[in-house]
Amino acid sequence: MVGERDLDRIQTLEELSLNALPCLQQILDEGWLLRFADGYTKRANSVTPLYPGGNFLSQKIARCEKIYENFNLPPIFRLTTNPQWLSLDQTLAELGYVKQNAVSVRVKSISDRADISASNTQLNLTITRELSEAWLDNYVHAANVPIQHWQTLSIMLDLIPHPTCYAYLQDRARFCGCALGVLERDYLGIFFLVTAKQQRRKGYGTQLLTAICDWGRNNGATTAYIQVEVANQAGINFYDRLGFRENYQYFYRRQP
Repeated sequence: MVGERDLDRIQTLEELSLNALPCLQQILDEGWLLRFADGYTKRANSVTPLYPGGNFLSQKIARCEKIYENFNLPPIFRLTTNPQWLSLDQTLAELGYVKQNAVSVRVKSISDRADISASNTQLNLTITRELSEAWLDNYVHAANVPIQHWQTLSIMLDLIPHPTCYAYLQDRARFCGCALGVLERDYLGIFFLVTAKQQRRKGYGTQLLTAICDWGRNNGATTAYIQVEVANQAGINFYDRLGFRENYQYFYRRQP
C-alpha cells in the first residue's frame, strides 16, 4: 500500500526531475504534460500525467495522439507507479500500448558526508557550473548519442533553470568520465553519469558521484536522487552499494 507521504515524495521528485532536464517545448493539457524535444529520449518526448484532469480518457488519449502526430513523433506515455494512474494504464493497454523500459528512481540522504570512495590523486577532477565543449563532446561519444541529437542535447542543457554541477574526470588528457548534478530546493538530481568504455570498473563512477554529492551538500542539498533502468542490473547493484534506495518506478507505454 502506497502511503500519502510516499505519494507526496513521488510528486515532488517528478516535478524536480522534469524541471532538471527541460524539453524544447511543452503543452499542459488538463493536468497532463506533453513534452517535445525532436525525438531525443523518450522522457523528453512523452506525455507525463502530473495531476488528475478530465474524465474521458479515450478522448484525451486521442487528443494527445493527434498532437504528437503533428510533431511527427510517436505518442508515448510515461506513467509512475502512483495508484491514481492505474485506470489510465489499463486504458492504454486496452488500446494496444505496450509497456516498456521501467526505470527505478532512487534516493539517498547526503546530509552527512559518507566516505564512499578513495580519491585518486593522479586524476584531474573538474567541477564547473557551466557546460563546457569538452564535457558535451566526450559525453555524446561515451553515451553513443546519435549525431542528429547533439544540438538538441546542447540546447536542453542550456535551458536548465537551476544551479548545475558539471563533473569531468580525466587522466592527464584522457577522458575518464562525466556527470551532471542539478540542484533545486534541497534536492540534488544526478544525470548523465557515464565513463569511457576503456575506463570502466576503475571506481571512476563512484568518484564522480561523490564529488557531485559533496557539491550538492555544500550548496544546501540534503537528498540526492538518480534514475536507472530496471533492466540495468549492474547499475542497480552499483547504486545499491552507494546507498541509493528505490522510492518508486516509472515506465513507458507506446504503440508497437
